[in-house]
Amino acid sequence: MAYKKKTAREKLSDDKDLPKIVKVEGKMKKVWGSLGEKCVIAPAKDYDEMMKNVKKGELITINQMREKLAKKYKADFTCPITAGIFVNIAAHAAEEDAAEGRKEITPYWRTLKSNGELNEKYPEGIERQAERLKKEGHVIEKKGKKMTVKEFEKKLVE
Repeated sequence: MAYKKKTAREKLSDDKDLPKIVKVEGKMKKVWGSLGEKCVIAPAKDYDEMMKNVKKGELITINQMREKLAKKYKADFTCPITAGIFVNIAAHAAEEDAAEGRKEITPYWRTLKSNGELNEKYPEGIERQAERLKKEGHVIEKKGKKMTVKEFEKKLVE
């Protein structure tokens, strides 16, 4: 029987028994021990929900979302690896929604990396994200191979 690849929308709706609080020990302690004792792996839909609440003209970073989720689940920090994966799933699910003709999609392009950097893993890469951000009045700067939003800190949501 052929394996059917899940859509991003299906991945987004599968909570995988999350959230899960993990005690930081062993190999994890070497890598992330400085961040604390308790790590939360939050579900993808939590990231999608936060991204949906970022209004035109505003921005949010993945690290801001991680901080909010750690607080929500009473953990020391949120897993940075799953955060990146789940933000990308939300972005691709939004594009699937757009391809189906939905007008209200998650505005994933307003979610940046921690230093204001655009995300090359988003659908159609940083060029598409830059185009959408420019349409909303943001100024994009090129820093080497990376692209960032100029003065992004002034536009971050609380």
